[in-house]
Amino acid sequence: MAYRRTPAVQARLDAQREAVLQAAVGLLAERGYGGCSMAAVADRAGIATGSLYQHFANKAELSVELFRRVVTREITAVNEAVARRETPQQRIAVVVETFAARALRAPRLAYALLVEPADAVVDAERLVFRRAFRDVIATEITAAVAAGQLPGQDPELTAAGIVGAVGEALAGPLAEAHTPVSGDTPPEVVPALVSFTLRALGGRDDSDA
Repeated sequence: MAYRRTPAVQARLDAQREAVLQAAVGLLAERGYGGCSMAAVADRAGIATGSLYQHFANKAELSVELFRRVVTREITAVNEAVARRETPQQRIAVVVETFAARALRAPRLAYALLVEPADAVVDAERLVFRRAFRDVIATEITAAVAAGQLPGQDPELTAAGIVGAVGEALAGPLAEAHTPVSGDTPPEVVPALVSFTLRALGGRDDSDA
């Protein structure tokens, strides 16, 4: 007869897995993927390294789940900001504004999400991450074009270009910053990215003459 875990045992394992992921998120924000060894995560979570392997077969599997956990939080923050804006252009702008501002407030974590060398499986997850942001922007471009608020264009292509450009623009500042910043980020960075985005859409930025 196959062994079946009791509800109490399963609840204990679920709680331990959640503690592991929370510990891993903390380490990722502090040290990046290089600091998220199985031993380090187990130590932070207060469990034996062997116990960690009950939940994740290896570091690559842990890294994927960790990446998904953090990315889900970022996408939720963006979607909440989008829901508070009225026009498609405002919603597109706030995607960039929210993402860039959050990245610059937690540069070590954002660097890990975007560009830090990692396992190939994490790179595959990064592609999914970029596509999720592309799709949010593309949806709003489609609506703006249909309403005659933007010129005709390929929404997915424009959105992909914006996501790629924003990621590239942030890569340098994130690579140079290894500790969280609190108010000392150059104030023009986020507004400049928003202005770039609005111009790339073929619309008009409020700062234009």
